Amino acid sequence: MLRMALPTGRILKDAERFLASAGFPPVENLSQTRKLMVPSQCGRLEYLLVKPVDSPLYVEQGVAELGVSGKDVLMELAPDILEPLDLGFARCRMVVAGRPEIRRSLDNTLSPVRVATKYPRVARLHFEKLGVPSVILKLSGSVEIGAVLGLSHYIVDIVETGTTLRENGLVVHEEVAQCSARFVVNRAAFYSHLSEIGAILEAFKSATEKAHV
Repeated sequence: MLRMALPTGRILKDAERFLASAGFPPVENLSQTRKLMVPSQCGRLEYLLVKPVDSPLYVEQGVAELGVSGKDVLMELAPDILEPLDLGFARCRMVVAGRPEIRRSLDNTLSPVRVATKYPRVARLHFEKLGVPSVILKLSGSVEIGAVLGLSHYIVDIVETGTTLRENGLVVHEEVAQCSARFVVNRAAFYSHLSEIGAILEAFKSATEKAHV
């Protein structure tokens, strides 16, 4: 039996539906159980329920051979793991957002821009790529308030519909990346369990293709 790290939170319900469609339903509802480890009905997988930011770490360290992780988390952590498949659900965008007038107010200044975010690595690399000096302010809660109250010029965050931005008077200035849930695999496990993981990967590919027909 292979172990798969699954992130709790917004991805979990979609992940559970996907696993069922691929032929690996859990023995009980993952969104409602208080257990941390739940086997699949077929007995080929054991699901390890962890915080989203921890899922890639469990896979990287080999505690779980397999995992599901949001692309936003993978971009931020840059773990040394394989990412063989875009699962196609939990789609969102990583964006730079701020007040509508902020870009004009910064056009003629050489001072670093202040950026509030839960993704300091992603934000730093993005502004470095643009050649724009920046001061990255890591927040743990709602980052929108940082731009609204002037703590930062911009925020870097994920958006799905953009409703929260609009309701707080913010707009998207740039798109950093398209994000979605990804199937991830421990490097060593991929080769030591090549046949098993290959079969699971093919089942996941088939389920992904059917979902987009």
